[in-house]
Amino acid sequence: MKKTFVLFLMLLILKINSQTGFSKYDSILSNGIYRKYRLYVPLTYTSTNSVPLVFNLHGYTSNSMQQQAYANFMPIADTANFIIVAPDGTIAGGNQFWNAGILPGAPYDVQFLSNLIDSIKGSYNINLDRVYSCGLSNGGIMSYYLACNLSQRIAAIASVAGAMFTPWQNCTPIPARAFPVMEIHGTLDGTVPYAGTGTFVPVDTTVKKWLMYNNCSLSPLTYTVPDINLTDNSNAINYKYLNGNNGASVELYKVFGGSHSWPGAYPIVTNTNEDFNASVEIWRFFRQYKLSQFTGTSGFLGFNKSKPLIKIYPNPANDLLYISALNTTVSSVKIIDLMGKEIDAQNLNTQNTINISNLVSGYYIIKCFLENRAEVIISFIKN
Repeated sequence: MKKTFVLFLMLLILKINSQTGFSKYDSILSNGIYRKYRLYVPLTYTSTNSVPLVFNLHGYTSNSMQQQAYANFMPIADTANFIIVAPDGTIAGGNQFWNAGILPGAPYDVQFLSNLIDSIKGSYNINLDRVYSCGLSNGGIMSYYLACNLSQRIAAIASVAGAMFTPWQNCTPIPARAFPVMEIHGTLDGTVPYAGTGTFVPVDTTVKKWLMYNNCSLSPLTYTVPDINLTDNSNAINYKYLNGNNGASVELYKVFGGSHSWPGAYPIVTNTNEDFNASVEIWRFFRQYKLSQFTGTSGFLGFNKSKPLIKIYPNPANDLLYISALNTTVSSVKIIDLMGKEIDAQNLNTQNTINISNLVSGYYIIKCFLENRAEVIISFIKN
């Protein structure tokens, strides 16, 4: 095992150094603590064009360097032109991890990752409409946590060998729009068992929660992944639950015989599936989605056409936001920043518009107050 780990570290260094783009190890100050991260910018990047940003989150006891090489998104980023950031979690009990609702209070990892988006945006031309998160194990669990707690900034997530954490499986707060999710999981995962535990929600239950939330078709398109590697002791089937609200989908790669590992990566763990590349499939999934396409969807059990539907446009916007309401009337709105601070409050005028010209560029939440005193929450981008 020691020789395998040393070989992996050598391959890790070779992978990072063999890419054509620019890598840096840096830190930002978040909630009074300096938090570290690794950034990879492809050679194809130019500041004249905005590019997507993908979070690549490490697992429990791991770190950004190991995860950067293990998932190896870099050659994909070189071709597709997106920026990869692999942050470091914090240390508790001697182990580095992500606080995905595991410990009450600090460390404030949701705030850190939101701050990190802003920091990277300050140096690079990031398309805030195309920010995604994926991760391994604890990093995958954290990605689900972001879907629940940072849905106004993350367009879609993917989890490899992770699942929803039982204490917050009902996803509170509920995202105010449809949310695309991909899960890649081995049936022989001994760390985050496919069938679930008292700590982890079963994978099939996790998938069902999201497809019901997105109002996807209950009958998936099913693809058998060609078993091209006969020595990895595993094979996979891809289930695609399509036609959700605003085009959202949920995908599952069920790896029969697969372990707690990243398919397509160097097999430092036995039963690592080598029939497909998880990183390639994750980017294929992510690239379909923009945050703005989901504006206006609401309701954890799916959208019902008889219920109120609120849409705002354009999104992103410069000076004016137009509000369209179906089966209801919007009387007034409040604008809230990502820290929960109320920025503005306006009554809706006869043109159904609100003025946002005084806002600085970034993401905001708009709370719409309806005629029956109900509230609908929608996120938007101010250019």
